[in-house]
Amino acid sequence: MKLKQTILAIAGVALAGSLQAATLDDVKAKGHVQCGVSQGLPGFSNTDDAGNWTGIDVDYCRAMAAAIFGDASKVKFTPLSAKERFTALSSGEIDVLSRNTTWTMTRDTQLGLNFAGVLYYDGQGMMVPRELGVTSAKELDGAAICVNTGTTTELNITDYFKSNGMSFELVAFEKSDEVVKAYDSGRCNVFTTDRSGVAAERLKLTNPNDHMVLPEIISKEPLGPVVRQGDDQWFNIAKWTLNAMINAEEMGVDSGNVADMMKSEDPSMQRLLGTSGDFGKEIGLENNWAANIIGMVGNYKEIYEKNVGPDTPLKLQRGVNALWKSGGILYAPPIR
Repeated sequence: MKLKQTILAIAGVALAGSLQAATLDDVKAKGHVQCGVSQGLPGFSNTDDAGNWTGIDVDYCRAMAAAIFGDASKVKFTPLSAKERFTALSSGEIDVLSRNTTWTMTRDTQLGLNFAGVLYYDGQGMMVPRELGVTSAKELDGAAICVNTGTTTELNITDYFKSNGMSFELVAFEKSDEVVKAYDSGRCNVFTTDRSGVAAERLKLTNPNDHMVLPEIISKEPLGPVVRQGDDQWFNIAKWTLNAMINAEEMGVDSGNVADMMKSEDPSMQRLLGTSGDFGKEIGLENNWAANIIGMVGNYKEIYEKNVGPDTPLKLQRGVNALWKSGGILYAPPIR
């Protein structure tokens, strides 16, 4: 019995070792990161007029490519509906999912997934036509509500209306654009999703100014990138790609000054940028992995302001997504 247990233990270690290297090896072999994104959410993952993918979720994928290849362009995008996103990841169709996806216990434990962190802290909101004449979600008894199926949105809105003793009709669609079109045509009185998504989808309406976002935030929606369980090396790369961008903002290094910062004598800066230590090699990358992310894609502040910040059509203030030392909750473990 002891011999059998020993053999099984050795086999388990060997299997774990092969799993750890599988995704990174496969990605290097094909020459790009395959990233699952939305089917079109401005500010997060959306194509511009030239067909180029843009958004904060997209920039995270490019950051992974920069870390792995030293080339942020070595990434391909797979647009996915909310319903099909987890199947695409579990089946290996994509290497990482970066698609405004909420971190929940069920997804983290029952679906065989690992969340790499929080890229954007959000909460569910509601949008209504101004002509409806309501100023609070508490006035929506009997409303028809348009939602995207396969999301946390359905459960959250159901919980909210039931807990407040209100009736409602749920009108669900698989594709986000179908939800927007149904709301815009008057099929429902309420459009609900993450507040960042409400701001993004409002831009697609025929007359955006005819609609208003209600003040209530009815849930916590920590949105972040996701990888499959069972590959610790790939999980580490996904986590530390995000952590590097957050730490870079905190330390004041960005795409414009990263070359000068490479000369810094500060030990923390040297560890981040790879001029001391083997922190990159320890996760299967070059030691300048984080310097490549910052130089080719930017730090967290840069990708936030470019894609969803106050000077973009979404006009989203940093709020809780500000650094912890600036009144927000954004915080990354140190590289040391």
